[in-house]
Amino acid sequence: MNPHFANKLQKFGAKTVSQCFSCGTCTAVCSLATDEQQFPRRFMRYVQLGLEDKIKHSVEPWLCYYCGDCQKNCPRKADPGELMMALRRYLTTVYDWTGISRKLYTSMAWKVILVGLLFALTLIVVYTFSGEMVTERVELETFAPAHIVHPVGYVFGALLAFLLLSNVYRMYRLIMGPQAGGLPLSVYIQELGTLVLHFATQARLRMCANKSLWLRHFLIMSGYFVAFVLVNIDVVTRWSLTNEPPMWWHPGKLLWSYASIAMLYATTLAIIGRLNKKEPIHQYSHSTDWMFLILLWFTVFTGLLMRIFMELGMPLPTYHTFALHLAFTVPLLGLEVPFTKWSHLAYRPFALYFVRLKERALEMQQTRGEVSQAEVSG
Repeated sequence: MNPHFANKLQKFGAKTVSQCFSCGTCTAVCSLATDEQQFPRRFMRYVQLGLEDKIKHSVEPWLCYYCGDCQKNCPRKADPGELMMALRRYLTTVYDWTGISRKLYTSMAWKVILVGLLFALTLIVVYTFSGEMVTERVELETFAPAHIVHPVGYVFGALLAFLLLSNVYRMYRLIMGPQAGGLPLSVYIQELGTLVLHFATQARLRMCANKSLWLRHFLIMSGYFVAFVLVNIDVVTRWSLTNEPPMWWHPGKLLWSYASIAMLYATTLAIIGRLNKKEPIHQYSHSTDWMFLILLWFTVFTGLLMRIFMELGMPLPTYHTFALHLAFTVPLLGLEVPFTKWSHLAYRPFALYFVRLKERALEMQQTRGEVSQAEVSG
């Protein structure tokens, strides 16, 4: 037991947990809680008792999608939904072996320094290694040669993938515990469909009463996925980063337009919601929530603006906006994907994958027990 755990969790956004008197209303109204995975009441109690180690090995915080029903119905205004959000932030720091997540979640100075440093370094690198700025017409690949941009992007992406997946592995060890070594590889492969399904659709969010939450979430996820795929296709085809861009009706351009509009629309709604504070999920905003939304909004906006300048044949605005676009993209991906808000999009489906693996492990254990009992009886 850690009697100071509740105080430590305040830095992650849980400031009203002491007001809970364990009535259970939050769990009763939650459409996602089950007999096996009960929350939020159980975790309100865990925090009050300082059961930090138990929380580290729990999967339930990732099964909550913060629809706000528990918050609306809490008679003590203990904000159980915000506690679950705070636990997800805290667990992100537990999984992260670098310690960067903890600094980002608990220190405003570190957030400003790291974002500003990556932003400035990106601009310095872009303008140091850029090619000629052709002013007669737009020649983006002359300014940003693909043979430099794409390899650097792949190295950066590989580093982010390593950081995120190594953190996921630490999450796996904590959640699965002794069961981690008892499952054959075939079971891991058979249950991959659970991971893919929930990563692609966030299907459990549709079980919440407020269906608009799923739509907004889907727009961001689908927009990001489309953009990710197009970037990788572009490495081979170079249809985007080129001195002779295709016509407006090119499938790649149409998909880019969808990705940009979908992410920009959903992000704008989230920013407005957090400013108005009308919905329970928007009443409390951690500084990392704002960091994510601001970086994502400016990344998408500058990317869209750059393509508008390209279509209008405006060379200098295109080049400088492209540089700004990269300057926002690097801290967005470099900090959000492995360390803060964006990583939650990976931790949620992996949590559901691990739940399914634990269920399979239990089924196999029961089967072995029945076989052993039958052999003894025989």
